[in-house]
Amino acid sequence: MKLGFITSILDGWNYEEVIDIAHGMGFQCLEVACWPQGKAERRYAGVSHIDCERVLEDDAYARHILDYAAEKDIVINSLAYYPNPLDPDPEKSAAVLAHLKAVILASEKLGVGMVTTFVGRDQTKNVEENLELVKAYWPPVLAFAAEHGVKVGIENCPMLFGPDQWPGGQNIMTTPVIWRKIYEMIPDANFGLNYDPSHFVWQMMDYMKPLTEFKDKLFQVHFKDIKLYPEKLAEAGVMAYPLDYMAPKIPGRGDIDWGRFIAGLKAIGYEGNVCIEVEDRDYEESRERILASLTDSKKYVEQFL
Repeated sequence: MKLGFITSILDGWNYEEVIDIAHGMGFQCLEVACWPQGKAERRYAGVSHIDCERVLEDDAYARHILDYAAEKDIVINSLAYYPNPLDPDPEKSAAVLAHLKAVILASEKLGVGMVTTFVGRDQTKNVEENLELVKAYWPPVLAFAAEHGVKVGIENCPMLFGPDQWPGGQNIMTTPVIWRKIYEMIPDANFGLNYDPSHFVWQMMDYMKPLTEFKDKLFQVHFKDIKLYPEKLAEAGVMAYPLDYMAPKIPGRGDIDWGRFIAGLKAIGYEGNVCIEVEDRDYEESRERILASLTDSKKYVEQFL
């Protein structure tokens, strides 16, 4: 396992600075944020450290991306773009599809071979209706990715945190029950998971159990923690907005047993890469604190790696 981080936390730093930071801290790989240029959608989204459209048009730029990373011994593990492909607005959905295809093509051209993203969800529709949307929308996308030798890893974040994502959330690929249904509908070897155990914590689920059953679908793993506040949950209940009773944290500051989880990855022979994902508000007050979120996370998880 190579240890890296998803670069969206370094909003405001350019690509070269991100590579320099990763190298200087001793990271080995990066999941590079690749949203459309200048189109911030939400917190931690809209960040772009590689311009995928430019990669496709400018061979010199593409070579620079690869050469600069290679000079600093950094592997680009995946190109990251986390939108809602099943947005009920057809114009938004079409724009997402167009950029997702550009990210796939850029991943091929750069020799990365993986894109990490969301399946999406129409939050106004029920589960069964959304599964039909997945069945209609995703096979052509996956066929396109396979044609270009690119794997697609879906993060299991429900994208359900506050009122703007209520009631259903914006990503249906959230639980083993749904994973089984979707993989049965779409048995594509290039269609896997970017597994984030933290989302199982606030859903009151066993984050260890999927490791064995879905070991062949683990394309990448996110290292992010969640702190559940029982006293708040007792007051608000599970039907409340999730942020009313939990908070994302860096590894070691939440409820995941990282020694046990990493041992579980080793036990199944996981050979993919792991990327720290920072969404901890306690580390957002300054650039120095943002950088500290990476060094603190790395120092904590390395004791188990």
